[in-house]
Amino acid sequence: MQIATAKETYRADQALLTTRPQWVWMVLFMAFLVAYPFMANAYWAYLACLVMINVASATGLNILTGYTGLVSLGHGAFMALGAYTVAILEQRLGTPFLLNIFMGGAVAAAVGVVVGIPSLRVKGLYLAIATIGASIILQFVFLNWSSVTGGSRGINVAPATVFGLGLTRPAQLYWVFMPLTVLMVLGAANLFRTRIGRAFIAIRDRDISAEVLGIDLLRYKLLSFAISSFYAGVAGGMWAYMFRSVGPESFTLLTSIFFLAAVIVGGMGSILGAILGAVFMTMMPEMLRFGVDIVSPYVANAATLLAPVRTIVFGMLIILFLVLEPQGMAEIIRRIRRSWHLWPFRK
Repeated sequence: MQIATAKETYRADQALLTTRPQWVWMVLFMAFLVAYPFMANAYWAYLACLVMINVASATGLNILTGYTGLVSLGHGAFMALGAYTVAILEQRLGTPFLLNIFMGGAVAAAVGVVVGIPSLRVKGLYLAIATIGASIILQFVFLNWSSVTGGSRGINVAPATVFGLGLTRPAQLYWVFMPLTVLMVLGAANLFRTRIGRAFIAIRDRDISAEVLGIDLLRYKLLSFAISSFYAGVAGGMWAYMFRSVGPESFTLLTSIFFLAAVIVGGMGSILGAILGAVFMTMMPEMLRFGVDIVSPYVANAATLLAPVRTIVFGMLIILFLVLEPQGMAEIIRRIRRSWHLWPFRK
């Protein structure tokens, strides 16, 4: 049973890690992240990089949808903006790759502010449709502005380099993606200990009451769009350096649905939820592929069923979690933790 956890100061109450076991688990987790590339083969290093990208992007969407209550189905388009920015800067200017990734986030944030302007007048389903419209417009630009985006051919991206060493393998990119993702997750967690983060939560809970209390709705809604889009742009930049090619088909509406599903499955309004959801949704296709390998000797053309089955599973997961556990996997984890807090006196 946990004892001596009373908080004597506001600062202690707002700490990210409040107990010794939490510090121990965090140290062990960080040690695992550092040791992982030395234990994993190339394929699992690739999956780890993909998880890092998806965690960063899902965290950004959770800031907008989970914490601010603004539904967006254009998150994939903001990732595309970051990826295209990185590709163009790398191809034409050859600027350092970390600067390129940051600029990808900045460009996505600037466009996110413009896309977020309708959020002052519409919300819910209408805002979701507005973000879909913005996504369609951006897809049209990517496809038809051939002189900049390469049109349907897309743009090839040169490998990231550090002191002349090309980062071509996932195990090398991991050492860039992992620290970036950790910093972004920590930044998001700390954001909601500030006035800005609390304003986001107030807008989500009751925007009219928040405005009465003096919160500038337009300012904070646009700021939420900007931060969320920045996260998506940075994730898109990492994606570009990983796959080394960016095209109009790289980020479709299905990409946005994927991240919305990750936020719902993991738990809206929870940093842990964004992490759990992104990891789960990234690994789900791998689990399905493992299942396909098992049934292949007994089912003809089982591999051709993988793509439609994956889409069906995504939809079923959204429905099941909305009905059975609206607060997602993060709430399941919290429930398990609460039960252990009372050990050995829990019923």
